[in-house]
Amino acid sequence: MMSIEEQICRAVKAFGPDSTVEVIGNGSHFSLRVTAAVFEGRKTLEKHRMLYSALKELMSGMKAPVHAIDNLETLIPENQ
Repeated sequence: MMSIEEQICRAVKAFGPDSTVEVIGNGSHFSLRVTAAVFEGRKTLEKHRMLYSALKELMSGMKAPVHAIDNLETLIPENQ
């Protein structure tokens, strides 16, 4: 069975296969640092909405494994 951190990484990579994801968690609260080319030219709010959409399944329902994203950092790869 996959850990919650692994499930978060998998969900984020599904929306941006070229992305790199760092997850730090303490139970049901997590911090994410995501680097993805798909963020190029997008405003912060749009990038955050993209990630929350990718995590929707993990954050939905009464027994959702992810209660909150306490810190969300979105970066663009330097090689672009």
